[in-house]
Amino acid sequence: MSIFIGGAWAYANGSLHLGHISSLLPGDILARYYRLKGEKVLYVSGSDCNGTPITIRAKQEGVSPKEIADRYHQEFADCFSRLGFSYDTYTRTDTEHHHRIVQEIFITLLSKGLIYKKEIEQTYCEHDQQFLPERYVEGICPHCGAKARGDQCDVCSSVLEPLELLERTCKICGNPPATRKTEHFYFSLSSFQVLLEKYTQEADSNKLWRENAISLTKRYLKEGLLDRAVSRDLPIGVSVPVAGYEDKKVYVWIEAVSGYYTASKLWAKETNQDDSTFWNASATSYYVHGKDNIPFHSIIWAGILAGLEIEPLPTHIVSNEYLTLEKKKLSTSKNWAVWVPELLDRYDPDSIRYFLTINAPETRDADFSWKEFIYSHNSELLGAYGNFVNRTLKFIQKSFEGVIPENDITLSIQEKVNHLYNEVGDLIENTSFKQGLEKVFELVRYANKYFDEQQPWKQIHQEPESCKQTLANCVYLIGNLAHILTPFLPFSSKKVKNMLNLSETNWSSFSVKPIRLSNVEPLFERIDLTRIEEELERLYSQTV
Repeated sequence: MSIFIGGAWAYANGSLHLGHISSLLPGDILARYYRLKGEKVLYVSGSDCNGTPITIRAKQEGVSPKEIADRYHQEFADCFSRLGFSYDTYTRTDTEHHHRIVQEIFITLLSKGLIYKKEIEQTYCEHDQQFLPERYVEGICPHCGAKARGDQCDVCSSVLEPLELLERTCKICGNPPATRKTEHFYFSLSSFQVLLEKYTQEADSNKLWRENAISLTKRYLKEGLLDRAVSRDLPIGVSVPVAGYEDKKVYVWIEAVSGYYTASKLWAKETNQDDSTFWNASATSYYVHGKDNIPFHSIIWAGILAGLEIEPLPTHIVSNEYLTLEKKKLSTSKNWAVWVPELLDRYDPDSIRYFLTINAPETRDADFSWKEFIYSHNSELLGAYGNFVNRTLKFIQKSFEGVIPENDITLSIQEKVNHLYNEVGDLIENTSFKQGLEKVFELVRYANKYFDEQQPWKQIHQEPESCKQTLANCVYLIGNLAHILTPFLPFSSKKVKNMLNLSETNWSSFSVKPIRLSNVEPLFERIDLTRIEEELERLYSQTV
C-alpha cells in the first residue's frame, strides 16, 4: 500500500509556536507507524515563502522578503529535525522547481477551460499606490461581526473576499482603500459542486475525516461553491505563465496547496524514484493541518486534483481544533505564545510530543498549561514509563550482571502485547492518536503493577527461577512498549532499543534476546516544579 502524508506549510514570516506543532505532529506519527508496518510512505511539507505575511514582515523590518523567508525556513527545518519529524522531503515554495510545476498546473487547468479571465473590482490603496492582497485588507466579517482579514475570518471560518469586509482598512497605512477594476484569472470551482458533494458524502459515510472537516465542508457546499480568483497583483510569488500577464502572480491558495504535489515531484527527482504510486486511485492520502485550513484541502485542493484528473483526492483530512495557552487563545501579535525554538532549548522533544499528543485537540479545543505539561512529564513519562524501564534494567544489572534472563514469555502477557499492536495500529490509521497513546500507557501502568506484585527483589532470594521469569516478562514488555511508542516518542524509544541492543523490526511483537545490557541510563530527568512559576513569569513578561 502507498501512503502519502502532507503536512501543512507554515508561513515563513515568524517562529513556529505550539499551535503549529500540535496540528502537524500527527503527520509524523502516521509516517513512522506506516514505515514500521512496511508500507511505502511519502511524507512531505515545506515552508510557504511566497505569502503576503512575509512581505508584511519584510516591510516592518526594512529587509528583503527573501531574507525573512531564508531565516524562518532554516529555523523551521531545524525545529522539525529537533522534534523528530521524519519528512522524506521538506522544501520551500520559492524554488525554481516549485514555480515551474505550479505553472504547469496552471497551464493544464487553463487548457481544460477550468481557468478563465474575468474583469473584477479589487481593493486599491491610493496612499500606497498598489492593489492590496487579501491579507493587506482588514475589517469586520460580514457573517459574524468579528475582526477579519480579506481572505478569511478566523472566528467563524468563512472564506472571504476583501470587498465583502465591512469598515475596510489598508494594513500598511490604515487608510480606507478604494476600488479599481483589474483583470484576473479565475478557477471554475463551481463546476465541481456535484463531484465534491458526492466525495464529501463518501468521506462522511466511511468516517475518514474529522467531524470538523465534514461539517465545515458541508456548510460551504450547502452555500454553493463560487469560482475563485487564481491570480493576484503581488510583489513575490509564482508568475502567471500567460503572455502579457507575467507581472501577476498565481494566488497563494492554489499555489501553496500545490506544494504537496511539487514536493512529491522533488522527492522523485532527488531520489530517482517514481512518485506516481502515491498519485493513483489505490493510494491513501493523509492531509494534516489545523481547522482553519480545512476548506483549502477538502474543497480547493480536492477541486484542483479533480480538474487535473489526479487521484486520490484527499482520503483522510486530519484537522485538529485549536490549542489554547493557559486558557487563552494563542496570539502571535500579542506574543501570547510558547515559541518552539525556545521550548526545544529547555525541554526533551519527547516530553513535547507526549503532551501535545495526549492532550491533542482532536475533537475539541485543548489547552497547554505549564503546570499540566510539567506534571505530565514527571508523573507519566518519568514516573510511570521511565521508572518501569529503569528499575527493571537496573535490577538486572545488579542481580544478573546485566544479562537478560532467558525464559519463555508468559502467554497472557504475550496476548496483551499482541492485542496492543493491533489496537494502537487501528487507532493510528483512523487518526485517533490521543486514544492510541492512552492505550499504550494503560499497558505501562499494568507493567508497573506486575513488577510490584511479583516483587523480584524478594523472588531473587526466595524463588530465583520465578525472579528470572518476572524479569524476562518485564524486558519483553519494555522492548515492545518502546517499539509501539516509536511513532509517538522516537527519542526515548531509540534509547531503550540501544540499551536492549534491539535491531529494527516491523509492527509486531518480538522476544528480546538474552544479551548483556549496555549503557543503562534514565530515560527522562525530573523537572523541578519551580519551573512552572518560572515559565509563567516568562510568558506573562513577554506579552505585549
